[in-house]
Amino acid sequence: MKPVPKVLLEFIDQHDCFYILGHREPDGDCIGSQLSLASMLQGMGKRVHVLSSGPFNRIEILPFESRFKSEVPAERDFERTAALVLDCSSMSRIGNIAERMPNIPAAFIDHHATGGAPGPYDWLDDSASAVSAMILVLMETMGHVPTKDEAELLFFGLSTDTGFFRHLDEHGSETFRIASRLVDAGVSPKRVFMAINGGRTLASRRMLGELLLRVQPYYEGRLLVSWVTIDDQQKYGMSSRDSDLLYQLMMGIVDCEVCFVVKQETDDMCTVGLRSRDSVNVAKIAEQYGGGGHRLAAGLSMNGKVEKVVHTLVEAFSEVFSDEETGK
Repeated sequence: MKPVPKVLLEFIDQHDCFYILGHREPDGDCIGSQLSLASMLQGMGKRVHVLSSGPFNRIEILPFESRFKSEVPAERDFERTAALVLDCSSMSRIGNIAERMPNIPAAFIDHHATGGAPGPYDWLDDSASAVSAMILVLMETMGHVPTKDEAELLFFGLSTDTGFFRHLDEHGSETFRIASRLVDAGVSPKRVFMAINGGRTLASRRMLGELLLRVQPYYEGRLLVSWVTIDDQQKYGMSSRDSDLLYQLMMGIVDCEVCFVVKQETDDMCTVGLRSRDSVNVAKIAEQYGGGGHRLAAGLSMNGKVEKVVHTLVEAFSEVFSDEETGK
């Protein structure tokens, strides 16, 4: 992992108030890194506003929703106010809150690759396994010892983004060292695992079965696709989709290299989650449609019905698999 840039440390030191933002449709890494960083800054005597455009659809993050503001509060001294944006590298992924943000300097902290030039205060490190890992390193660099609550938030974020460490390969030793330091701070991995994976309803498991039944293979099974309709959500509940488990099961099917799941959010808009086993960079596909993420996990939004979105993205992968076949 790259060291914390000196300019970011100076940026934090030079401001008295921070708006702490994350991407729309937050996940555990986004939530955990935002709340733990806010806690540290408040302990330093700084004013903090933790913001999110939501929605908080994931069951495991619902308990944290009340700790976030959906409106941008006014500040009395914008000369000493700044924004810290976590788990994304562009305001375009913040959601509707970005439209109401004041014109203040911002620093982005992210572990996703970005196609644009970084800003003067940004810390972007695609070698990091999660932004939560980066926030722990930031805390330690600033001489801050995480509290038990902060450590639990960071372990929660680290665990969700690594699939409870199953996504790590032979280069993952630093992540385990970070996890060990968080456990030393009082975290119970068992409790965190149950917070992430427990509390599921029977309806959620029945919905999972429906989504598995409709999985469609493309390119000789190297790409697998499923989808969630509005009728599904009305029948089983809006938060009944076990997306992480669905991706895990799809990726475990023989020959599968990539999978994606399309969710009809409104009558004319879908969101898409993409996952890759190893060789295909799904972030490049997502970026073509205004989305983002990292090489093995990415997401995007697209106007249209499920059928149109599935067709568009299946076509987008044609070049990927034809390039692999020709050795490009």
